[in-house]
Amino acid sequence: MKYNLRIFALIFVFAFAKAFAQNNTSYWQQHVDYKMEIDMDVKSYQYDGKQKLEYTNNSPETLDRVFYHLYFNAFQPGSEMDVRSRTIADPDGRVKDRISKLTPDEIGFIKINSLTQDGTPLTYEVAGTVLEVELAEPIKPGKSTTFEMDFKGQVPAQIRRSGRNNKEGVALSMTQWYPKMAEYDFEGWHADPYIAREFHGVWGDFDVTINIDKDYTIGGTGYLQNPKEIGHGYNGPSMKPGKGKNGILSWHFKAPNVHDFTWAADPEYIHDITKGENDVDLHFFYKDNDAIKENWKKLQPMTAQLLAYFNNNVGTYPYNQYSVIQGGDGGMEYAMCTLITGERKFGSLFGVTAHEMAHTWFQFLLASNEAKHEWMDEGFTSYISALAENEITGGDNPNPLAGSYRGYYYLVKSGKEQPQTTHADRYNENMPYSIAAYSKGAVFLAQLGYVIGKENLDKTLKKYFDDFAFKHPTPNDIKRTAEKVSGIELDWYLMDWAQTTNTIDYGITSVEADGDNTKVTLTRKGLMPMPIDLYVEKSDGSKMSYYIPLRMMRAEKENQTPNIMRKQLEDWPWTNPTYSFVIDAPLKDVKMMTIDPTRLMADIDQEDNTWIKE
Repeated sequence: MKYNLRIFALIFVFAFAKAFAQNNTSYWQQHVDYKMEIDMDVKSYQYDGKQKLEYTNNSPETLDRVFYHLYFNAFQPGSEMDVRSRTIADPDGRVKDRISKLTPDEIGFIKINSLTQDGTPLTYEVAGTVLEVELAEPIKPGKSTTFEMDFKGQVPAQIRRSGRNNKEGVALSMTQWYPKMAEYDFEGWHADPYIAREFHGVWGDFDVTINIDKDYTIGGTGYLQNPKEIGHGYNGPSMKPGKGKNGILSWHFKAPNVHDFTWAADPEYIHDITKGENDVDLHFFYKDNDAIKENWKKLQPMTAQLLAYFNNNVGTYPYNQYSVIQGGDGGMEYAMCTLITGERKFGSLFGVTAHEMAHTWFQFLLASNEAKHEWMDEGFTSYISALAENEITGGDNPNPLAGSYRGYYYLVKSGKEQPQTTHADRYNENMPYSIAAYSKGAVFLAQLGYVIGKENLDKTLKKYFDDFAFKHPTPNDIKRTAEKVSGIELDWYLMDWAQTTNTIDYGITSVEADGDNTKVTLTRKGLMPMPIDLYVEKSDGSKMSYYIPLRMMRAEKENQTPNIMRKQLEDWPWTNPTYSFVIDAPLKDVKMMTIDPTRLMADIDQEDNTWIKE
């Protein structure tokens, strides 16, 4: 009954919820229902697949063509991923020129043998990692059509995310392995070639049967429908596989309301299950290797703590299970699971699990378009996972995001920064992409807490999740959510931080006697404006804070240090390069003053942020 109630809730949200999103008068999204069966040959690493896809056009437009992603085609010499990796100044160390050296039996491919629409054969063309399909009959608004496809795939040698026989010996990391319908939304088709970055997809229900050698254990997306036939630890403590037919077992999975389907398989997987909050089953699949068993056992209760933290601080995880799987080439998030390399020290193993698991909330439940707004996923994930790690490990770091700030400052000093509006594949180098996505994206949230207050930031994250889970939010949606929660206007914040490379730089430029008072002059040297918190300590040890709102915020944040008396000053118009005010104390009684001692404001030069009486 619990499972049915959850799925009903998901379907209700998906089918009936309305929201207002950027450039839209009302929200809609497409829907897919996949039914697939594949026969996997573990010796040749090839598989034959049948796919039946019911596609529902919920858009207001008539569609006369569709696009599929064929991600495995990226792992061929001369592909766009290969060429980009060999020509970019700082290639990913996992890729470099490796694709160019793959032999015919090592490459990846997805070949389409046949494709029909409601029984009518279709005309299509393979263009690298995208299948371009002309429809036999246009799909009108509100109508559905059924595509049926026979295809053949070959699993590439493990290079990036997907592949066979990774460096830790995991046989099959099956990510982005099937012909996947591209997303179509208010901006049109998102049929991006697979060059380096991550993914965007259509929500729907998946029904997948995988026929594979009986000695292999599978973990991944979805709920296993036939555990008694399979064995492998899914039906009680026994790890013995089922007998199968002709040495083959059929694993039948269903996954409701997800936008991808991933699996991994290996004959040496240990499979453990532990309970998480709300009776969620947490599955762990890792190699039978004595050197890593202790860490993987220790990881399990802490993963349950991570689930509880994210539930409490973002929103409730809506599925009945989640899997942490050894595989892939580092750490990468997928629907209801993550693939991570597992031969790590425990701190690293816990850290990568925390980060990839946090992606579930931002990449798979909110699911912004990662090609266009990668910082909303990577950055927000980095923010919440850093806080989770700090709390669960008992850390007392006053700013767990300090590393993200250091990364951002490094990027600014490098001179290679590009606006966060840059398409993920269009960055000049990998370094500025990574820091803009992870570090600067995390600082966006941490610094937003400086602007609107930490309590309002916490409320913003929860409301953002509640309002936009399963809705592909855009940058405007997180901004508008923060505005509604705080009452502060934030268009300037999103614009300067994400759409430009303007920087923040304030300084205390003058402190002088003014009769029985002290006159302070601050200077804005950077183009990006901010409100200012200035804390003053007197010679007798007493403290006072002065808050200078930014005029175009049209509101003020609450005092973040109620134990220290705060005086709110007149607004600072962003056009004015300097701002002066008077402290009600003689200069001789002022010991020191500091702009933002929390260091949550990303001031790129903090040497002049503190004044100390000589």
